[in-house]
Amino acid sequence: MNIKFFNWHRKGISGFKIGSECFIADETLFDLYDNISLEDSVTLAPRVLILTHTNVGYSNHPLQKSFPKSSAPVTIKSGSFIGAGSIILPGVTIGKQSFVAAGSVVTKDVPDGSLFGGVPAKLLRKL
Repeated sequence: MNIKFFNWHRKGISGFKIGSECFIADETLFDLYDNISLEDSVTLAPRVLILTHTNVGYSNHPLQKSFPKSSAPVTIKSGSFIGAGSIILPGVTIGKQSFVAAGSVVTKDVPDGSLFGGVPAKLLRKL
């Protein structure tokens, strides 16, 4: 299995919580700048990217004033599925038994029992 973690120096493995019966496919990438929690029975398809921080670069980068460094945890609740190539942005919670379509960019919380998809992801229908 080819799973990668970055910003290991921030939270380390203590910032990563995983429940029982989860499936994480190849080439999944986890940003451990802040906490990531996968509850029970979560499935992550190939090449899912979970981000927990935003940082444009060094402290005197010209965009730093407009986009200051920030971080927030990500939670994926039980029974959810994240489709291949999806990106979950900082601070997002994916609700219980929700489905995120492949290639989606999730910028806001997903309610329980929802099908979300697109760029940016939006509610397609309740399940």
